[in-house]
Amino acid sequence: MIAGMWRGWYASLLRPPGTPPNWVFGPVWTVLYVMIGIAGWLVWRRATSTRPLRLWGWQLAANAGWTPAFFGLRSPPLALAVCVVLLILIVLTMLAFKPVRRAAAWLMAPYLGWTCFATYLTAGFWWLNPP
Repeated sequence: MIAGMWRGWYASLLRPPGTPPNWVFGPVWTVLYVMIGIAGWLVWRRATSTRPLRLWGWQLAANAGWTPAFFGLRSPPLALAVCVVLLILIVLTMLAFKPVRRAAAWLMAPYLGWTCFATYLTAGFWWLNPP
């Protein structure tokens, strides 16, 4: 389904500087999801409170909202709003993970970095392709 969206509307958009080739996204997200999963598992094994794992779940839910916002609704502004919420949730998750298992918080750091980059790209797509 996503492949069809890449070839149609997305292919017609002007890209912000630094946009990687399409093939990069799959491997990067695969590695990030493995790291996010390991981080959640490490905290799940030690957590005495549900807050860290609730935040972990909320950031995953926000993450899942980006694709329908950007590709499904073809709305870079809405996708950008999702990115901002996602960034906040990732930081809150990392802060909640740190006292439980420091390594889990660090496993989330590349995800935070990539999401910052994705936020830049999303803003760039909006800027370069006004409605």
